[in-house]
Formats: sequence, C-alpha cells, structure tokens
Amino acid sequence: MADDGDSGYGWVIGFTAFAAMMMLLIGFFQAAMGLVALFNQEFYTVTEEYVFKFDIGLWGWVHLVWGLIVIAAGFSVLSGAVWARVLGSALALISAIQAFLFLPYQPFWSIIIIAAAVMVIWALTTQVPLANEGDAATDI
Repeated sequence: MADDGDSGYGWVIGFTAFAAMMMLLIGFFQAAMGLVALFNQEFYTVTEEYVFKFDIGLWGWVHLVWGLIVIAAGFSVLSGAVWARVLGSALALISAIQAFLFLPYQPFWSIIIIAAAVMVIWALTTQVPLANEGDAATDI
C-alpha cells in the first residue's frame, strides 16, 4: 500500500512539469521576440551608448535560435531525466542573462522572461524531501 512517500514524488513530478511548461513558454516568447525583430526592426527601442548595443537583426536571430533551443530543452525536461533538469537549469540561467542584456530594447518582455527563468531554475533545482525514501522503491 502506498504511503505519504508518494506525495513527495507527486511534488517532484509537478515541479518538473511546471518547469518544462515554463521553458516552452520562455522559448516561445524568445522566438516571437526574434521574429518581431527580424520582420519589424523599428518595433524595438534603439538606445544610445549601451554597452551591448547590437544590430536589431542580430538580436532577432539570437532570440529566434535561442528560443528554439529552449523549446527543445523544455520537451526534454518532460522526460524527467536528471541530465534534462541540469540542462534546463543552465539554459534558463542563460535565458535570464540574455533577457537582462536585452532589457533596454524591450523592458516588459525581458522582465517577464527573467521572472519565468527564475521560476524554472527554482522548480528544477528544488528537491522535495520524501517521507520514507528507503521504502519509496518498493511502492513503485
């Protein structure tokens, strides 16, 4: 008979699924930002004297390619493999840094991506303590 240890596994699965869905959302936002930059370069604010000032077209390609990479990683996180969780955490960290660098061009969406990336990192690195870890293998 299953005991309270199953609820711990439910939380782990829930956090992983949450992180995967958020990664899919982040990837979609990144890719959409890239497509907008490629098709309408006047949409974004061009700042003067910014250290990371690149051509909007370059930012568009970076966002588009990175968004597709994050989407692929989001699907791999759904597998629940440890390597996928580590990869997802690393990609979320890089997404947050990339969004921070893009902040002057599109502050609203950049802040949303940073917040979502932080939630992904939290969800993928949080370990829920199980009540009876030794008995959990026999409950499966």
